[in-house]
Amino acid sequence: MEKLIAELRRLYLPDSQHPATAALEDHLRANTTLAIDLATNTSMARALVLDFPRLPDEQHWLLLCEVANALQQDLKLPAPAVSVNGADKYNLWLSFAQPVPLARLRRLHALLHQAYFADLDAAPGATVVELPPCLHQGSGLWAAFINPAMGASLAGDLGLEMPPPISAQAAFLHGLDSITAEQFEHALQVLDAEAPAAAPAPQAAATRQASPSGLLLQHATLEDIVAELHRRNIEPTLRHVLGK
Repeated sequence: MEKLIAELRRLYLPDSQHPATAALEDHLRANTTLAIDLATNTSMARALVLDFPRLPDEQHWLLLCEVANALQQDLKLPAPAVSVNGADKYNLWLSFAQPVPLARLRRLHALLHQAYFADLDAAPGATVVELPPCLHQGSGLWAAFINPAMGASLAGDLGLEMPPPISAQAAFLHGLDSITAEQFEHALQVLDAEAPAAAPAPQAAATRQASPSGLLLQHATLEDIVAELHRRNIEPTLRHVLGK
C-alpha cells in the first residue's frame, strides 16, 4: 500500500498531505470512496484527466488508443496512465512534474480536444475525481489503472469485478514519467500551430510506426500481454482483468 500511495503522490496528487494518508488508505481499501480534488486552493494541479465515455462498437477504446499514441508520437510527451472508472468510461492520466495553473491545463485540454477527439464532449477534465483504484459505489465494480495491452477486454464493463492487486497497481505507475515544463510548452506550441486549420483525425494506432515501448497494444494476443507483464515484473493474474 505504501508503494502505491507513493506513486499516486509522485504523479498526480498536489502535495504530500492531500489527502491524508489514512483517508487515502481507506479509499484504496474500499472502506469509503472519496471525491479527491487534484487542484490546490491556488488553482494549480499536477494532473489532467481525459475522459473517453462508452461509445458503440468499442469506439471509445479505439479512440483512446489513437489519442494515447498521438500524445507520444506527435507531441513527444511521456506515456499516460490508462484507467477504467468502474462504470462508463476509460481515462487517460497526464502527470506534470510541476504544478500548472488550471487555466493552462484547460487550454491544453481544449487544444487536444480540437485536434484528436472533437466528437466527444468538450467539457474540460474534472479536477475532482475518484482516484483509482477504488470501488465505484454505483456499479459495484472497481476503478483501476490497467495495462494498456488489456484495455480492449474491458470495453464492455469498464470496471473490475474484484479488487486489483495493489502491487500491480503500483507497478503500472512506477514506470511512468511526468511531463516536464519544456515538454508541456512544446506540446502547446505544436497544438497552437495546428489549431487554426481543421485538425485531421489521428491515424489509427495500428498504422502508426511502432516505438520500443509505451505504445498501446490495441490488438495484443494473450502471449503479448503475458510478455508485457513479465517485462514489468508483474505476475499475471488475468482473472482480475479479463472480461467475463
